[in-house]
Amino acid sequence: MIIDEQLINKKYYKTLIEGMENVHPIKALGELYNLEQKEAVPELSYIRFAQGEVYFIHHDYEAAIFKWENIQNELEPWAKKNMADAYFELDLLSSAEDLYQTIHTESDVLKTEVLLQLFATYIARGKLDSAGESIKEVIAFNPDYKNVTSLAQEFFEEHQDWKNAIELAVNEAVRTGNLRWFDTLESYIVQGKTKKLEPNYFSEALVTLFPLDLARFENLASALWNHYRHGDEYFTWIKEINHILLHMEGGSVHSWRELSALYHDTYFEIISGMHMLKDISHLVPNHLTNWLKLSDSTHQLTAAASTLAWSEIFPSSIGLETINIAEEKMSHPMIDKNGLADSFELFQAVTAWARKNGIEIGYRFEWMVKELLDLHASHLLIAGVEGVQKSNLINGLLGENLIDDYLSTTVVFKDNEKVVIQEISDEGEKELQECSNIEENAQTVILYKKPLPYLRHKRLAFIDTPGITGLNRFRNDVFQYLQLADGLLFVLNPKHALTEEELEIVLKFREQSPELPIHFVLNSIYSDEVTQEIIDIAASKVNTYFPEARLFAFSGHEDQLDALANFFIAINGHQLLEEKRTAKVQHYIRKTIKFLLERRVEMEEGYVESIKWNEEMVTKLNGATNQVHDLEEEKILIATKAFAKMKDEKRAQLIEDIPVLLRECSELITEDSDFGKIHTVLNNEMNSRIRRHLDEVIMPSFHKEMHQWISDTGLEFNQAQTFFDEMGQSFNDLYEKDKLTFAGDFKVLEDWSRDADRMTRGSSQFESINILNRFSPSQFLLKSAGKLLGGVMQNKSMLYNKYKQYIENEDYREVAAVVTDQFFQPFELFEKSIDRDVSMFFSPSFHALTDAVNEAVQQIQMSKESLREMRENPELYRDPITLFQIKLLQLEWMTSAGNQIYQN
Repeated sequence: MIIDEQLINKKYYKTLIEGMENVHPIKALGELYNLEQKEAVPELSYIRFAQGEVYFIHHDYEAAIFKWENIQNELEPWAKKNMADAYFELDLLSSAEDLYQTIHTESDVLKTEVLLQLFATYIARGKLDSAGESIKEVIAFNPDYKNVTSLAQEFFEEHQDWKNAIELAVNEAVRTGNLRWFDTLESYIVQGKTKKLEPNYFSEALVTLFPLDLARFENLASALWNHYRHGDEYFTWIKEINHILLHMEGGSVHSWRELSALYHDTYFEIISGMHMLKDISHLVPNHLTNWLKLSDSTHQLTAAASTLAWSEIFPSSIGLETINIAEEKMSHPMIDKNGLADSFELFQAVTAWARKNGIEIGYRFEWMVKELLDLHASHLLIAGVEGVQKSNLINGLLGENLIDDYLSTTVVFKDNEKVVIQEISDEGEKELQECSNIEENAQTVILYKKPLPYLRHKRLAFIDTPGITGLNRFRNDVFQYLQLADGLLFVLNPKHALTEEELEIVLKFREQSPELPIHFVLNSIYSDEVTQEIIDIAASKVNTYFPEARLFAFSGHEDQLDALANFFIAINGHQLLEEKRTAKVQHYIRKTIKFLLERRVEMEEGYVESIKWNEEMVTKLNGATNQVHDLEEEKILIATKAFAKMKDEKRAQLIEDIPVLLRECSELITEDSDFGKIHTVLNNEMNSRIRRHLDEVIMPSFHKEMHQWISDTGLEFNQAQTFFDEMGQSFNDLYEKDKLTFAGDFKVLEDWSRDADRMTRGSSQFESINILNRFSPSQFLLKSAGKLLGGVMQNKSMLYNKYKQYIENEDYREVAAVVTDQFFQPFELFEKSIDRDVSMFFSPSFHALTDAVNEAVQQIQMSKESLREMRENPELYRDPITLFQIKLLQLEWMTSAGNQIYQN
């Protein structure tokens, strides 16, 4: 080892010149060299090696290299290493690197020194990756070599090679158990240098540290916990740390404040509802087991309660030993200072989740829970059967007439600086100006706040419920508000105290709210017949069935007010108010959770029913659509046939009338006529007569008949509308609301009437036609003869007869057809649009049916999709409710632990 140190530090030469300290090493070695050379077989390598060291020390690197080049004994590897050192000092880094790499040796020390020198050479040459590999090789080969790990740490940190720095810290911490390396590792974690490493990378280091230093273990585990928190590897870390701690013993001597808090926060993050049960159920049992083991005094109650709550929902998930530990911890009375606030926070979370999922809990219900947070006054519920003059008792206590016995709405009286009257319903709250504005409704409660000294001094609030009577006595308001009350005062009639009906009612109260204190008052404000005997009989009945209850006889005298107040205080008290209210809020949470579970079944059944109902509606709507189609075709046929008949009759009449009109024009021909122009005169007159006939005969007649046709069609439309109305009523009965309206478009009739007036009023748009001016043989001969012979007297008689004969005997069917076609052209266009117009009448109904079908189909699709999701992923609804149940159980366990203090 000594020789290795001399070789490393280039002090080997001192072994050769021992005893020659007063002689310069160069001179001393020179003399030794000369003496050795004189030997028969000289061994000069040792002296040359030593001379090289001296030259190196005196910076004569070339001389040193010269000496070391000729070493041929066991020092040859060291000589090569020293030559490379000289090259390094001469800044011949490439030569130094090459030479270092040629050295092969069995010496661990030399091998380590060569690697370290290579490390320095790589750094000098800027080859940092190679430098890192070189120092890692040294650590892997000889980690205990002096300062090598510190050198590596410094290098990795300087060059921000955090991967290798972390690996070095972890490996050295595990290898050496040196706490310095654990502290270094923790600093890396806190600085955020370990982001890409999986949790199990640190497991061995944690396992190693646990028996060495529990405080440092907690610090390191906490640093890793916060590092992985909210990241992708969070659950992996939770699983890993719990696996480690599950198998560790001896931690009870340490107070795990930081880890206990982390376990607390993480548990409630896990069960916050952001994760499905299938993703957390494998984590929680070990998590709770370790938390219970490590919890400090701050979290001990919560850890034990959480363990028991989880075990109650998942009985086989946590070991019996852990359950026993939790129960043992719960057996020590502990107070949960935040029980009421935590319970209300859970209630808010449940109601918020319900609203998010389309389920309304009801404002009145939420209001009642909020009222439980007001610890300034105890809630005294005052009940009684109808006729016990309960309102007189309340008015007497409050000092003014505020209510009467006829009010069928619950009223809550609270002391307040100013008058505020609010109506609380499931929909919300609204301000009232006075009690006379109260609408009596069993589903509302009136909050009546005003200055009430009696309530203020006694720290009370009254809940006055309607008188209980009749067959519906068990549906009375009082049963809705039992959990809002801190105590119940049942008012008895002194004449018939605690009748069978009253007894049945009060027993029902106790059944529904076993923890609620129930007491009785004999109300004899308006009765002077109350004797001590009556009081004793009533007290005997009360004690028989309610041995814990008290009875107070109240006659309304002023001196009894304080006595009654003291009675209230005695039966109610304030010392346990917060604990009682906490239990009541938890009752409302459980009631809400039960409602949500029932609602889940109702929702599934509702979707099934919705699908079935809407499918039936689609069938009915499609059937109605077909009926409307048939009705439409029927009305189109009736309207078009009637119009065609009317038009054809008019056409036939016109074809018959026109030839008569034209033949009658022969009367215009006389022997004095100008036969050269007579055909023009006749042609004009014929057109005039046709026009007059159309305007004066055909059009007025057609006008009347068209309006009659419109009227008849209107009657058909009315019949259709009657059908629509009946159909709409049938569907609205099915929908149970006025959803569908089927209205025919009667504007069609107005449009027809306007079109009829346009076509049949005023002058016809008849355009003159050539009747006698057309080129036909007979017309040509007559016109030609008229022009040639018209001036000769003896020929006029002949032309007169010929013309007259021609006009009277001519076939005017072609002319009649032309006139008729021209006249009926707009009517034929109108006729072609009748079927479209009738369809327009039916169009709104078709649209209404189509929209209803589309809506039903869409509702079917939505219900099927919701049902599919509900059945395929029941955990989406079930898991949050299960987690709410777990949280509620945990709070109930904590509340029960607090109650032990008062019970003891």
